[in-house]
Amino acid sequence: MQAFLSERRKHILTQEQTNNTAADFDWSIDKEGFSNYSKDEQAQMESLYEQTLSSITEKEIVKGTVVGFTEKEVVLNIGFKSDGLIARTEFRDMPDLKIGDVVEVLLETKEDLLGQLVLSRKKAVSERAWENILKANENDEIVNGYVKTRTKGGLVVDVMGIDTFLPGSQIDTKPIKDYDIYVGQTMQFKVVKVNHSFKNVVISHKVLIEEDIEAQKSDILSKLEKGQVLEGTVKNMTTFGVFIDLGGVDGLLHITDISWGRINHPEEVLHMDQKINVVVLDFDDEKKRISLGLKQLNAHPWESLNTELIVGAKVTGKIVNIADYGAFLEIAPGVEGLIHVSEMSWSQHLRNPSDFMKLGDEIEAQILTLDKDERKMSLGIKQLKADPWTNIVEKYPIGSKHKGIVRNMTNYGLFVELEEGVDGLVHVSDLSWTKKIKHPNEFVKKDSELEVIVLEVDLENRRLSLGHKQLDENPWDTFETIFTPGSIHEGTVMKIEDKSAIIALSYGVEGYAPVKQLYKEDKKTGKEDEVMQFKVTEFNKENRRIVLSHTSVWKADNEEKKVVDEKKKDAEKDKVSKATKKLNDSNEKSTFGDIDALTQLKTQMEKGE
Repeated sequence: MQAFLSERRKHILTQEQTNNTAADFDWSIDKEGFSNYSKDEQAQMESLYEQTLSSITEKEIVKGTVVGFTEKEVVLNIGFKSDGLIARTEFRDMPDLKIGDVVEVLLETKEDLLGQLVLSRKKAVSERAWENILKANENDEIVNGYVKTRTKGGLVVDVMGIDTFLPGSQIDTKPIKDYDIYVGQTMQFKVVKVNHSFKNVVISHKVLIEEDIEAQKSDILSKLEKGQVLEGTVKNMTTFGVFIDLGGVDGLLHITDISWGRINHPEEVLHMDQKINVVVLDFDDEKKRISLGLKQLNAHPWESLNTELIVGAKVTGKIVNIADYGAFLEIAPGVEGLIHVSEMSWSQHLRNPSDFMKLGDEIEAQILTLDKDERKMSLGIKQLKADPWTNIVEKYPIGSKHKGIVRNMTNYGLFVELEEGVDGLVHVSDLSWTKKIKHPNEFVKKDSELEVIVLEVDLENRRLSLGHKQLDENPWDTFETIFTPGSIHEGTVMKIEDKSAIIALSYGVEGYAPVKQLYKEDKKTGKEDEVMQFKVTEFNKENRRIVLSHTSVWKADNEEKKVVDEKKKDAEKDKVSKATKKLNDSNEKSTFGDIDALTQLKTQMEKGE
């Protein structure tokens, strides 16, 4: 083989030397040195020789014929003046290569430093592949590719001898967790992006799947009918429903159409990849949306309701929903009844339903109303207990004393619960004998215990009138003898309002004094927390009212002092009058001494005046 190559190289060199001297060679001289050709014949011979050589250009893809093999190389004839050599490794994809086979190669250089023709099949394949890829991209053609390895964010795929990138998002329509399962597979792709500068190519397998899905969608939608039952696979779950794969097109199974009963999440009934039958409820050709149902495959539970369920019957179920106004009890899947908050307790004061029950509780209730046509049912749980008002008169007779819990307060009074379902009103005026209470919270706190006495029972309206002050005797019977009109008592100014003041008296009783009756003798007005003397100007036992006055106290003292002075003056006048009369009646003659005595008496009288 080495001898063959040596001879071949000599032949190539000889051809090259011949080409170089062809212009100067005298074709008319034969080997003996004699000329045998004319000028025309010589020109014709030159033309024939030139036609035996191919016109080739560097960096061009040409076809070559295999003319021989070496241990490491393949010898190719491309119709040039010399043959080319290509390493056998560039033909690994052609294990059956033989002499005479024609292959495409890239002419890199006509002559290297050794005068050798340089060819490359690898570059020819790459260049031809790039052209084919550009063509496939322009014509939106499908190409085959071999998945070589996994890389960051996707896979490396060999397409026509060029390494391309397949992003993870373009592998399938559904998320892919394990990329390695695709390594070593041959798949179909479409070229979606080409970078001419760096010769980078991005491909996609997902677009082929989406095209198939769109075609299947159109086919499926064209055959859809409402009420049609189809088999599908659970593809995805959300809080609002499930997406079902119907074989190329997805339909939505809303959570309310999964079960006749209440469910909080589809996973309570279904699981991923589960195959189920569903019924077509509605579809939209333009938007390609399909609404599916599962519960509709079975009859509504109300249609097969137990005939023994009648008004008054007791049922057991689970609390599936709680609202402000009540709770819903599910006695069978899809069959619910409302327990209104007013039917949870005999108490007249409504509370929150969550005070009685919570979601998921298994409880018993009684049917109050039932309408199978409207599929409505009302239930009650208080009916399972005896009505506490049945024997209320015997249990809480008028005048009986009891202890209860203050449950509610209003401006006009408070409600005391004696037992569940039995409470009564204590009017604000029946809280204290001695204090004027504007709001019950001034006297007692909510949820505290309070002792009461029954004042009145109204069985028909289910009402109790209660009192607290009646537990003690009426102190106003005693106050009537103490706080008599005109009597004076010490009091403390508790509070001064616009026109009146509240005065705290002894024995815990309070009185009222007009503001103008707080004027003191020094022309000042009494202030809060000041201790003063007050005169009772009015006492009303029925209205528990005592009217007081401080001004009347010091005015009365001044009037009394004035009366005493007038009485003393009158006594002095009477004394002088009697003395004068006595002198006039005397028969004795006046003397200078008598006149002096008279003068002294007159002087005393004048001083007295």
